[in-house]
Amino acid sequence: MDNRFVVSPSPHVHSGKSTSQLMLNVVLALMPAFAVSIYYFGVGAIIVTLISVLSCVLFEYLIQKFIFKVKPTISDCSAVVTGLLLAFNVPSNLPWYIIVLGSLFAIGVAKMSFGGLGNNIFNPAIAARIFLLISFPVQMTSWPLPVTSRLQYIDAITGPTPLAIIKEGVKNGQTISQMADSIPSHMQLFMGLMGGSLGEIAAFALLIGFAWLLITRVITWHIPVSIFTTIFVFTGILWLINPGIYADPVFHLLTGGVMLGAIFMATDYVTSPMHPKGMWIYGIGIGALTVIIRVWGSYPEGVSFAILIMNAFVPLINRFVKPKRFGAAAISGK
Repeated sequence: MDNRFVVSPSPHVHSGKSTSQLMLNVVLALMPAFAVSIYYFGVGAIIVTLISVLSCVLFEYLIQKFIFKVKPTISDCSAVVTGLLLAFNVPSNLPWYIIVLGSLFAIGVAKMSFGGLGNNIFNPAIAARIFLLISFPVQMTSWPLPVTSRLQYIDAITGPTPLAIIKEGVKNGQTISQMADSIPSHMQLFMGLMGGSLGEIAAFALLIGFAWLLITRVITWHIPVSIFTTIFVFTGILWLINPGIYADPVFHLLTGGVMLGAIFMATDYVTSPMHPKGMWIYGIGIGALTVIIRVWGSYPEGVSFAILIMNAFVPLINRFVKPKRFGAAAISGK
């Protein structure tokens, strides 16, 4: 039998980087934000992150070893990244059993049920976050206040996020200016002095991670920039129309999960478009949906829902905006 012609699945062009190298770069990019979350939330941040990472790795190993009966691939570090991102999407006082359940959903349902890494339709960490939010709404919206909860875990002092403060205030007929004393300044938001999940705080630390991912070419700028631009323009128009009930665009960029979602979650290779034009469509969709949910929805945050919705449209976007086939120019003689 002639084995000179071997056909294998795509992709047929390799960057030279292994999956583990890419994932380790993502882990390194998340470390500045993790360090800041430890500074503000202390032991709670460490406990939540360790439980999330270890349970994600364990569930992936067990599912592959005993259900799929294949060699476990935990060495590619994708489960570690999923665990980190899940931890960054939950409060630092979340009970351990809820974290473990979220990890099981992320790995067992959102990832392995589709065939494992490279086959999942939705981002596992985001799918798990939304699952936990629906299943445990009270625990998932009890946000420890920074600095005051360094030595506490379950019994940490909690409070609303800046987005929740504005949402509730506007609902009660207050204007933004009347809520000024209870809303952190832009500098406080930039430095992370606010209530929220581990990954919602410290925009500067997440931007350091963004720079690392760009330098190491793990991601491109298209998706994050398109999301940031869309949110800035959309909220800027609303703010100009009525600054009394709509927050300014910088506030929207620095609060909630915009930075984490745009930089680390929307850029997931498997669940994002392949072509730069498709990335722009994808990013604009995420940005627009985020603002719509935040401003007119019942939930103050919208990034996770927006990314999950646009994940479902990625196959259509890839079908509509197809990259040039490798070797097509040579075949056509151009």
